[in-house]
Amino acid sequence: TKEKFEKITNKVSKYDVVLFGKDSDKPKAKSATAKVDLNVNEFIAESIETRRNSLQRIGFYAEELAASNNWVISGKRAIDGKSLLANDPHLQATAPGIWYLSHLTTPDMRVSGVTFPGVPGVVLGHNESIAWGATNVGPDVQDVYLEEFNDKGEYKTPNGWEKPKTHKEIINVRENLLKPDLVDVEMEIVETKNGVVINDSGNKKISLKWTSRDPKNQEFEAFILLNKAKNWNEFNNALKSYGGAAQNFVYADVKGNIGWHVGGRIPIRRTGEGEFPYDGASVDGDWVSFIPYDELPSLYNPKSGFIVTANQRIVGTDYKYQQLTRQFAAPWRAKRIYELINANKKISMDDVSDIQLDVFNFPLSEFAREVVKRNAASADTIKLLKGWDGKMSAESVGATVANEINACVGEKVADENKPASAWLIRQNILLEAIPANEKLWLPKKYKSWDDLIKSCDIEANTNLKKYGEDSVDWKWGSYNQAEFQHPLAVAPLIGGQFKAKFTNVGGSGSTPNVGKNVSMRFIAKPANWDETRHLIPMGQSGNPQSPNWNDQFESWRTGSPLIFPFSKSAVEKASQDSLLMTP
Repeated sequence: TKEKFEKITNKVSKYDVVLFGKDSDKPKAKSATAKVDLNVNEFIAESIETRRNSLQRIGFYAEELAASNNWVISGKRAIDGKSLLANDPHLQATAPGIWYLSHLTTPDMRVSGVTFPGVPGVVLGHNESIAWGATNVGPDVQDVYLEEFNDKGEYKTPNGWEKPKTHKEIINVRENLLKPDLVDVEMEIVETKNGVVINDSGNKKISLKWTSRDPKNQEFEAFILLNKAKNWNEFNNALKSYGGAAQNFVYADVKGNIGWHVGGRIPIRRTGEGEFPYDGASVDGDWVSFIPYDELPSLYNPKSGFIVTANQRIVGTDYKYQQLTRQFAAPWRAKRIYELINANKKISMDDVSDIQLDVFNFPLSEFAREVVKRNAASADTIKLLKGWDGKMSAESVGATVANEINACVGEKVADENKPASAWLIRQNILLEAIPANEKLWLPKKYKSWDDLIKSCDIEANTNLKKYGEDSVDWKWGSYNQAEFQHPLAVAPLIGGQFKAKFTNVGGSGSTPNVGKNVSMRFIAKPANWDETRHLIPMGQSGNPQSPNWNDQFESWRTGSPLIFPFSKSAVEKASQDSLLMTP
């Protein structure tokens, strides 16, 4: 399976949107991996299941969550000659949402955007001089080490046996959801020179090193500096202090400049790139430094006049630090955004909004075309797919049928390639394997891809009948409902009022508009901050009795402009209530 996936992951495909470096393939140095007798595959399977169970318990498990989009457009590509910035982070749909719209004014700063409750500043937004947005990069900032312990509780190091650090943690656990009573659960934390022990199998344990466990890698200072930055140099100085999850930060300023710079601390190992577990008793997995900020990918006023990031591969295979993109999303959102911008020489704010709302699914559209070309489905399915426009619109039946068949094919291929997920197979494999009739991926029980697709067509139609006997009832919005989960929705007797579920929301994980998981939409024009469009999916309040419970929903769903005023005069004109608090 590893060799199969290397064919996909170790090359830059024709679909990738690479922003930095060339796409030439160069051999990579081999890692020195651990040779401790431990079933790592079993550990991986356990870890995946633990993660799934933990996140599902709090409603945050979202394997297909795509992450985020952002882009900047220079004045030479804009209809009025002014630069534009767009950002829409993709996070688990909740009510209330993770973001709060905020405008902060101090004697030396005026800044507007979204923030997390408790953060002393704006996380994504703009001040009087610049605007910025962010998307995840996906570098390898975690390493696991196979540790050998003896009967004395000591662990093996390059210098011999040593005692690990230990301390106690008390976790308050609520055993009954209907009662507020808490019980104390004591945990002993064991830590080696490599990291905290996260898996214990007798004398053989696994430890984890992670940049997030280092208190020096904080991010609040960087956001405060971003809030005050006035130009590209100050923007970069702010990001040099950023130690949070690595991000593609995009930039636009009032002078018409645009830029992009990766921010975050990404480790450099003594040996390899961290793709496999290290032997904890060696120095091979030591973190010797971090990628220097000036060597992280960046662009400033490129000739193309625009920059797009959507969690895609951002560097070629000849980039010096390949651990930067250990994980990256399939290129479909980035490809679609790039093509829409590139095809339009003069772009307006409405055009930018249309791109944020775009629901064309490139890989699923290509899959549907392939099914029709092969005639590998029933006559009714072929007729439906022929008439489908490739868009994941809430009213579309073709989207539902194509997705259900595609999901079935992905699951059957994944079953023979564990622990690879069906989502990964669907995103990265099927588009190339099926047209090429690649037998390597075809499950053994099927003679051909046509046989597999026909079988899945039958299964899909059977599964979809739970939405109605007639296919007209199989609308994408009903099949892929947008639910904004509230923590109190499960509470007996009172939970009903907190439920927010909709069938009129389009989009999917492979379209620029990923539907319910668009946690906010932001479009800024530095030439006129009072035209800024900024909104969140539901509203500022988590109280269904409040008028701000879901007052932004329709604007979020349809893209109708919701202006977030910025200048003092615009804010005063838009204000409905004010509260003056004095010491």
